[in-house]
Amino acid sequence: MKKLSIVVATYNRSQSLLRTLRSVVGQTAPAEQWECVVVNNNSTDDTEAVFADFARENPTFDLRMVTETKQGLSNARNCGIEASVGDYIAIVDDDETLEDSFAESYIEFFDSFPTAMAAGGAVKACYESARPRWMSRFTEQMIANPLDLDIAVTLFPQNRVPAGGNMAFRREVFDRVGLFNPQLGRNGKSLVGGEENDLFARLRRAGELLYFVPNAAIFHHIPDSKLTDDYFDRLSYNVGVSKRLRAEADGEVGKLLKSESRKQVATYLLYVLYMLVLQPLKAKYLLRMRNGIYKGVKQL
Repeated sequence: MKKLSIVVATYNRSQSLLRTLRSVVGQTAPAEQWECVVVNNNSTDDTEAVFADFARENPTFDLRMVTETKQGLSNARNCGIEASVGDYIAIVDDDETLEDSFAESYIEFFDSFPTAMAAGGAVKACYESARPRWMSRFTEQMIANPLDLDIAVTLFPQNRVPAGGNMAFRREVFDRVGLFNPQLGRNGKSLVGGEENDLFARLRRAGELLYFVPNAAIFHHIPDSKLTDDYFDRLSYNVGVSKRLRAEADGEVGKLLKSESRKQVATYLLYVLYMLVLQPLKAKYLLRMRNGIYKGVKQL
């Protein structure tokens, strides 16, 4: 049986997927220890042909494509989990490249920590063009979700969880707390998310700890199309919608509204600070992001 299954959901990004696959076959872990399951979620481009060609060119690796006809990232990830055979399951996205130590690091971690159920690795933002001058660490968190907690294995603090594009689980996790919620997560062009936070919240309620594995790192590639004002505004709003959907499911809408009101106040203070240090673009986009999230939470 395989030690690790790497699950990649994909939708109409054949060339980006190809870049991801090239990093997958560059892993230092012995090929017999892992597999890669690609989930084709109704792609209408040449994804299937691109994958078939790549698999044919790399016959020594266990690369498989399965199809999920129910649209949505959560549905695709759930399909990949159910189709996989590894003791451990690592979930990545099709706009990422994996460090060559990725598979080896997760295998070593779960082998060394037999009670650990879930983990996440480092995420490094990689911009197609230069990092925008308007981007602060707050707005970058929403767009690229960079993550780097320590140089050694450590626990995630209570206010942090692994990034959705770099998370790993022991297989039995999904028998205990269930799969990803299909009501959450990207769906076609929809930017609603929150499915990872929902799963990690269930894990924590079950008493499980979340671990950071630094060498299981990925590069998150950010194209220019994700740096436009239109995308920024749509993403901000849908982050708020995602929070509202989760709060409604948990019966915690009132708690969410209070939390978001406090964040609004904190954002105004940061806005003033950025203006004082002569960084008006960062101030502008920070406030724009917060207002968009708040509108999504209030569903205005």
